[in-house]
Parts: sequence; structure tokens; C-alpha cells
Amino acid sequence: MTKNDFLSKAQKRIINSSATILDALSQMDAIDKKLLLVFSENKFKGLLSIGDIQRAIIKSVPLNTAISNILRKNVRVAKPEDSFEDIKALMIKYKTELLPVIGDDNEVVNIYFWEDIFEHATPELLGKFDLPVVIMAGGRGARLKPITNIIPKPLIPLGEKPIIEWIIDSFNKKGVSKFYFSVNYKRDMLQRYFDELPDKKYSITYFEETLPLGTAGSLHMLKGQIKETFFVTNCDILINNDYSEILKYHRDNKNELTAVAAIKNFNIPYGIFETKENGLMSGFKEKPEFNFLVNAGMYILEPQLLDMIPENEFFHITHLMERIQKRNGRVGVFPVSEGSWMDIGDWSEYNKTLERLKMPAINFQG
Repeated sequence: MTKNDFLSKAQKRIINSSATILDALSQMDAIDKKLLLVFSENKFKGLLSIGDIQRAIIKSVPLNTAISNILRKNVRVAKPEDSFEDIKALMIKYKTELLPVIGDDNEVVNIYFWEDIFEHATPELLGKFDLPVVIMAGGRGARLKPITNIIPKPLIPLGEKPIIEWIIDSFNKKGVSKFYFSVNYKRDMLQRYFDELPDKKYSITYFEETLPLGTAGSLHMLKGQIKETFFVTNCDILINNDYSEILKYHRDNKNELTAVAAIKNFNIPYGIFETKENGLMSGFKEKPEFNFLVNAGMYILEPQLLDMIPENEFFHITHLMERIQKRNGRVGVFPVSEGSWMDIGDWSEYNKTLERLKMPAINFQG
């Protein structure tokens, strides 16, 4: 591969050091990659990973900050004298999507891409764990009618398998073998599906919410059953992020509860007035942008929190967060990019998810 060839292939992964964090997030989402090559005046400046961005956001670095301010000083690169076998070994060891070969004066001599060298299209994620995962699967899916009049929301298909099986498989790949389903609406149909599923590499325990108990109320039924750190996830979302990184953040920061949040960017296509008393103008902003961390519907909890959930009472997970904070406990927020969060909570988001997964649209709306 000539220099023009590998630079051409890497073009979508190249970003200028003056670009902002938000620019980098948007680029990663657009190409569905989590590692970018950073250049300045045609010279290699470093590598930018989704982890670098997440650490910056956790430190409250503004999203309009230039990525040059968050680049790591030491990144893994190869040298021209490194053998091909050495380069392969380095990529395997660190599960890196690409590895640039950097010569004198920060010149890129070559770039090796994982998909060109190895059988699997992407490297396997680092870190395995086997912790319980609770899937909240009891809702009626009112926004997804009429299909949810026939099947429960967790069984709505994405391609050849239902959304809940996508969630299970994403955790099972990390080593998870114990799942708990909070069930209610059309429970029998959901259980029958998994009872008939061959060669499962995991166990499922069902617990039934006989009355609507909010987003966390049914968890009180797991007191005494779960005695270790555990995940909780809605049944209608997918998070394209290494779960072990979320778990590491949770443990490193000694959080009692960690919520996963998607970064949402909103552009107002108008000039915005700021006013004060008597309607006098105090300022004006031209087409402002706003960024928010939106609750993505996945959490990590410590088992003692189950004792804080009242029995048979309507109780949201946000109520639990408030109780933790009132006694000065730690509630963390782990950011993921907007494109890493896929939702099927309504038809619009469902169709976006199909598009993201490159699957044909299905008309369930009648």
C-alpha cells in the first residue's frame, strides 16, 4: 500500500488539532469508529480515542474545546524499523483499531488497519466481567402500537432477533452469564421465546411487577438475590460502548450508582434575545448551540442500594439518585456519544436504529 493509498483510506479518520471535542464526536459517530488520527499542517500530532473524550467530559471540559488541549502526550505508534510481526503483536495486545508508523519529523510512513490484518472486522473489547444484569422488560410499549398489542416491546425485532436478545448478546460477549428480567405485560410470550431458544450461554431469572412501579420500583424484589455490583438497563436501548470502561469508571470513582448519558447537541437556527426587567434587551446570541447529557437508560448499581427501594411503591431510578445524594453518596454520570446510543422507544427512533444497523425498514405501524 502506497502512502497515498493508506492516507486515502484514513481520510475519514483524520481530524485537525484545532477541531473541537464536539466535532470529533460527530466525526466518530458519522464513520462509526472510536479512534481518530490528529494532524496539524499535514504533520501527525497524536491519536484521539473515545476514551480521551469521555475522560475530558467527566472533568467538565467544555465540548467547544479544541482537541489539541486533551491529546495524550504518549500514544502507541510504530517506528519504521518495527517488523510487521511486531506491529501485529502490538495491535493484538492493545486491541487498537489502527496503528500509524511515524518517522522523523512526525511524518506518517504507513498506517496499519485492524480489518486489513485480522479475521474479525474489529478488535474484541478489552476486559471481561460476569456481573448480574437486570433488564426492565415489563412495560406495555404504548408508543410502539399497534405491534405491541400483539407482542411485548422486548420482542420487537431488529433484523433476525428481538431487541432484548441484542442487549443480552452484547453483555454475554463480555462474559455476563446471569440475567434478571423484570416482567409484566405479556410475560408468558417473553418467557416462552427464551425457553425455546436453543444453546443459551446464560441463565434468566424472572420477577414479576404486578402493579406499575416506575423505572426502579420492581428492583426491591431482588433484595437478598443480588449481592454484588450489577447493571440495570431498559429493554429498548442499545449502547455501543465498551461496558468494561463504564464499570472501570464506576469502580475507580467509588460510585454507588453510575448512569450512562448520551451527549445531545441542539442547534437553534435563530438569533436568541436575552432580556431583563421591563423587557429591555440585555444580550443577543446568534444561532446558539446547547449540549445536554441525556439519560440513556443504563445504570450500574451497588447491591446495598436495593435496601433503599421501597416495597410495592411507585419509585423511579431518579428518586433513588436523589436519596443517594441526600446522604452525600456518589452518583456518577458516564458520557457516550449520541451515535453510540440507539433507542427503539418510539417509531422514529426505531427506524433510526434500523438505519444505523444497516437493516431494511419494517412497517409495523399499519
